[in-house]
Amino acid sequence: MNVELTRFRVKSGMSEKVDEWLTFLKEHMEDVLVTLEGEKMHVETIFREVLDGEEYLYWYSIQGEGGQEVEESDHWIDKKHLAYWGACIDPDFRPVDLKTEVVMVPEKIRRAMV
Repeated sequence: MNVELTRFRVKSGMSEKVDEWLTFLKEHMEDVLVTLEGEKMHVETIFREVLDGEEYLYWYSIQGEGGQEVEESDHWIDKKHLAYWGACIDPDFRPVDLKTEVVMVPEKIRRAMV
């Protein structure tokens, strides 16, 4: 099981596009959840923050081993998601992986995630 939290910087001037992206994901949640199965993604959450005038998106995930990478997916929802990613995420900013210190998941939930 992989537990991650990563920070990505949003390109300057793209806040409205990020709004559109996040709304798109919410409005198509049924299709989004279908694609998570192939990725063995048990939990995926997006957080948003403005810090010192810069906007960031954070991805928190709990993922099983051996799942499909989103870039390998042929599903239309993933293609649209990656298009938003390309439009909104600053490629010049090196993503920051926060260090996992403690993972607190009850055993019965862990067993269900295998």
